[in-house]
Amino acid sequence: MKRDITQRLKDEHQLILRMLALLEENARLTEEGSFRDYRFYLDGVDFIRNYADRFHHAKEEDVLFEALIDNGMPRANSPVAAMLMEHDLGREFVKGMEEAATRALNGEAGQEEAIVANARGYLELLRDHISKEDGILYPLAERVLPEEKRDAILEGYHAAEQKAAQGLEEHYRAIVEGYEKKKAA
Repeated sequence: MKRDITQRLKDEHQLILRMLALLEENARLTEEGSFRDYRFYLDGVDFIRNYADRFHHAKEEDVLFEALIDNGMPRANSPVAAMLMEHDLGREFVKGMEEAATRALNGEAGQEEAIVANARGYLELLRDHISKEDGILYPLAERVLPEEKRDAILEGYHAAEQKAAQGLEEHYRAIVEGYEKKKAA
């Protein structure tokens, strides 16, 4: 029985999807004119950059994707290349959301359309992206990566997690839970 090398990543996707649900709801409310908590969007940017990107994507990009390439998957014109391109596209949406939310917080009117467009662009991209990883790329990795490479992959994840700030995962889980509680209230 091969050791599972993708379940940890799938588990992290669940917290990311919870943040995406918050982004979706708040973007809808912003568009309707009933949500003006622009700080939420900057907290979302912080979550995305530090949890989704530096913590989660680092494990994918630096560990799992490299293992797939080392095992014979081409770097270009491959599922890995498509995932990397989507990571970069996501970063552009996040930058746009951050810029517009910062302008709104600084009192600049008319930023709602840019906030909503970038939030929606990101969440639609990432939901589709996570679906492809969970449904196609991760099962492929589980099938093709040999047992003898799995220790190094798991050690790579552990090393990436050790590089992260102590309590990073708990911190971002608390942020998502805090906004979920506000929404439920």
